Amino acid sequence: MEVPVLKLVLFFLSLLINSFLVAQGTSWCVVRSDASNQALQTALDYACAAGADCSPIQSSGLCFLPNTIQAHASYAFNSYYQRMAMAPGACDFAGTATVAKTDPSYGSCMYPSSPSTAGGIPAPTPPATVINNPNVPMTPLTTTPINGDSSTGLNNPGLTPPVPTTDESKASLDYIVATSSMSVMLLLVLSFILHPMWIS
Repeated sequence: MEVPVLKLVLFFLSLLINSFLVAQGTSWCVVRSDASNQALQTALDYACAAGADCSPIQSSGLCFLPNTIQAHASYAFNSYYQRMAMAPGACDFAGTATVAKTDPSYGSCMYPSSPSTAGGIPAPTPPATVINNPNVPMTPLTTTPINGDSSTGLNNPGLTPPVPTTDESKASLDYIVATSSMSVMLLLVLSFILHPMWIS
């Protein structure tokens, strides 16, 4: 009688562990299939300028091929998403990206799956130290954008990740469902373990 109960307890324990692993699952940020090439190019430019590691999608990089805007944008979006520690809103890029649960890596092109494999959160570059000479008047430094106008360039406000007021992401829902099911499984396992004690 005790052997079947032990097997049942072990079965539920394995389910509990499995549900915990699903709750802690990895995700990647990839392009949406319905995104236009123009929107992807704009979002790709933003991702590379905002901290994504885009060196693997350069012509000498391991992820250059296939040389398509979709492949390059997916890699850059995911690099940015991982470097931002998979924060809610970090995989949007003006609606051109989505979170995926399957690894998009292929061949020798490995997509980062965590902040540590993506190089961590990029640190801002410290400003250069300027020594003021009291004998030389300081004049303010003005810069003109490369394109010659005063547009925002790569810092397009439509591409910055939105600050969510509520977390409506599917990843959060999956986490809630998985942790809830974990609690139910734990109660079931405990009831089977303690059941023989209640009978005697």
